[in-house]
Amino acid sequence: MIKLNLGCGTKKLQGWVNVDHSSVGSPDVVLDLESTPWPWETSSVDEIMLMHVLEHLGRDTGVYLNIFKEIYRVCCNNAKISIAVPHPRHDDFLNDPTHVRAITYDSLKLFDQAFNQRCIDKGWANTLLGMQMGIDLGMESVQVTLDPYWHKLWHSQQITREALDQAIRSQNNVVKESRFVLRVRK
Repeated sequence: MIKLNLGCGTKKLQGWVNVDHSSVGSPDVVLDLESTPWPWETSSVDEIMLMHVLEHLGRDTGVYLNIFKEIYRVCCNNAKISIAVPHPRHDDFLNDPTHVRAITYDSLKLFDQAFNQRCIDKGWANTLLGMQMGIDLGMESVQVTLDPYWHKLWHSQQITREALDQAIRSQNNVVKESRFVLRVRK
């Protein structure tokens, strides 16, 4: 099976197909990820890594959704998709003019058909992207990295979990990075 390091830049991984839109860094494959279809066969990939790449893709919603269709198409059942992105309310995201799309837990859950069904059952007004697009990506794990200031407060027990959660919901520069692992369900 194939493992794709999409948007690798200069961070090539041994044993992976390293893909980037630029030839700087000498990727194995030079490819604009916004142009589909990609050159891999359907259900031929068992792992994809997108490390600080997805926030640069899909300014146009149709292009963004096509990227997820293509990820789903090339992945086999149970393929692992690892995503790392700057938190959309952190200066790391806000200050980079090449960041065109916020990636959040809630936005990725829209590609999960079990979550789509729960939205239907509860009458929630969420967009049922998984069902509408015929793709199914289950959230396996979520990890956040706190900004150093908040990390220090949390680890020195100067802030409660409730206060930290409130800060995350209401303030900038609390969470620095989010990491997600999705599993393909076919």
